[in-house]
Amino acid sequence: MSAVGVSPGVSPDHAAGYRAGRTLPFRVEIVRQLRRRRTMVIGGVLAAMPLIVLAAFAVAGTPGRTDRTTFIELATSSGPNFAATMLFMGTGFMLVIPVALFCGDTVASEASWSSLRYLLAAPVPRARLLARKFLVGLLFSAAAVTLLPLVGLAVGTAAYGWGDLKLPAGASLTAGEALPRLAVAVAFVLLSEVVIAALAFWLSTATDAPLGAVGGAVFASIITGVLDAITALGDLRGWLPAHWQYAWADALQPHLEWGGMLQGVSLSLSYAVVLLALAFRGFARKDVVS
Repeated sequence: MSAVGVSPGVSPDHAAGYRAGRTLPFRVEIVRQLRRRRTMVIGGVLAAMPLIVLAAFAVAGTPGRTDRTTFIELATSSGPNFAATMLFMGTGFMLVIPVALFCGDTVASEASWSSLRYLLAAPVPRARLLARKFLVGLLFSAAAVTLLPLVGLAVGTAAYGWGDLKLPAGASLTAGEALPRLAVAVAFVLLSEVVIAALAFWLSTATDAPLGAVGGAVFASIITGVLDAITALGDLRGWLPAHWQYAWADALQPHLEWGGMLQGVSLSLSYAVVLLALAFRGFARKDVVS
């Protein structure tokens, strides 16, 4: 694949001193994305959310009990319970936004700034540029997904103490058992969001409008959630990524259940492979000069 800015008939692979493997190092891309204002804003919002929820509990009191016990009703039981509550609140929407933002803004923003052509003129091979940007986007997405329950654990422990993780079913896990189970739950949430990351990334390669790429991925997540709520669809709902988004709760059971999480991860990664293939194929033919 020829690079933008290379003279006709000259292959960058044979230029003196040129090494494709040395272009756009991870460290450079990580620092570039870390310095973005949206990265700081997302990090600040996610770090502040546990404090906001803590303040809400302090003002309104302990969550009331209903006929069906939930993680929210057990939030004030211990630090691990508060962390599980933050993960419960984040799943489905709050954590979708940073994943879509980090992966959907990365290429489209460069195109909107007209800096994409200069990156390719470096010359950075197109496939390498996409791989670097998507992997860095996933790295920041992983940090965002981990940050919310991690801060929740710290804030909850400071406010409610360190103790067992009480489960909605009535049983409990010791704090020593709860931490690795929470880690499994966080890992599942991240892997289940890979499909959103891949969709946002594909849209990012197809448009010069970052908001369109990010908004399109978030909108698709909302639509699949709405469709999953339609019980008349029956078994077809099992093909929707949103159908499995709360399967991480199976990790927080007296006996860990892997079935739902494995199905959710398999579906997410399968869709992601197709979407990434579309992104690489489309970007390889895209005119980034005009």
